[in-house]
Amino acid sequence: MAEIRSTLDMVMERAARMAARAEDTSDDQVTEQRGMRLVAEYLKGGHSQLMPLLEKESPADQAAVRRGMAKALLRNIVIPRDEQLMESSLAAISGLLEMTESGGEAETLCLELKQLLEQYSQHREQMKQQLEEAIRNQLAQQMMEQTGENPDPATLDPSRHPQYQKELTQAQVNLNDQYGQAFDQRKEILLQGFGS
Repeated sequence: MAEIRSTLDMVMERAARMAARAEDTSDDQVTEQRGMRLVAEYLKGGHSQLMPLLEKESPADQAAVRRGMAKALLRNIVIPRDEQLMESSLAAISGLLEMTESGGEAETLCLELKQLLEQYSQHREQMKQQLEEAIRNQLAQQMMEQTGENPDPATLDPSRHPQYQKELTQAQVNLNDQYGQAFDQRKEILLQGFGS
């Protein structure tokens, strides 16, 4: 029975600590979260622009809402592994551009992020095509050695080769690391510019 009570006591103490932390949440954090929710609606297509939403906020809250918006937008700029991620990243960059001063450093960084997104997609596609071509040529060489016939490389499917997936995965990891660092550097500078 003493064990049950001590476990119950521990649970109650933990609940009290969690409640105390919840009370410690500052007004700025709550206001920032409101900015994050506005961005979520924006990215889902609920709003076409962010600035009118920000301007509806009280002047005292605008800085915190703007900071929350910036944090949420920056979190949504990611390496585009598919078309949907590319679209949401571009939408987030558009939102940031709307919130930045024209001609300023933030605008330059946003445009660099957009360029990185486009370069990543092109680089990824080129890498995949080069790997497919290399595997296709390797398969054709192997078939020629085994059968003595010279197959048409266009008829060979490199994605069925066991080494294809391994090499593709490794190349994508390397590419993601390279571009991830470039994204993170620019996003960090932008985040600091929004006062975070």
